[in-house]
Amino acid sequence: MSAFGDLNLNYLVSVTFVSLYVSTVAVAISTLISLPVSIGVAFGNFPGKRLLTTVINTGMGFPSVVVGLVVLLTLSNAGPLGELQLLFTPQAMIISQTILATPVVLSVSISAVESVGGDLRDAAFAAGGTNTDVGLLVLREARYGIVTAVLAGYGRAISEVGSVLIVGGNIVYPPEQTSFTRTLTTAVTVEARRGNYETGLALGAVLLVLVLVVNALGGRIRDGGRA
Repeated sequence: MSAFGDLNLNYLVSVTFVSLYVSTVAVAISTLISLPVSIGVAFGNFPGKRLLTTVINTGMGFPSVVVGLVVLLTLSNAGPLGELQLLFTPQAMIISQTILATPVVLSVSISAVESVGGDLRDAAFAAGGTNTDVGLLVLREARYGIVTAVLAGYGRAISEVGSVLIVGGNIVYPPEQTSFTRTLTTAVTVEARRGNYETGLALGAVLLVLVLVVNALGGRIRDGGRA
């Protein structure tokens, strides 16, 4: 176990790894769900479309503690998925973060897909393209907006506190202080309550740097694509 001053580097690294792992997997799942659904919602004409869009937009503001409570009840021993024994694991945290990130990714993706002109789709169909071909073409044209959607979802996931605290249990293994389900955000909360403000500030700085790096990478992808 190595340390720099009062900051345990093993603790810092393990907490950072859990945050990145859980958030990245959750946003990847959210993206896989959102892309085909955004195509269907943006270009579909079906009863209840306006209601569905309203529900998706409302989902962007879901209280994280409510999502955490629902996931907790679902994964508890008395819940429908209790036999999976996922409660207080990174997998439970991934589930809760996926639920929180998906409306964000989906809503922004729908807006990006809707911005693609109908003439392009009509031309693709006229050229003999299948629904899959046209869908992929539309996603390609909307890729800058989709990158923005993914970044927004990632920001929602990695900054989350309430739901991951409820379903993850904020578990750290002693004596090395290795995180099992503690993330950067929950670690900052714990250290602040303990009065370890320097450690809390260091963890907060790492979280801020991660968010800045992710957004910088997304900006480079957008700018590089436009070049």
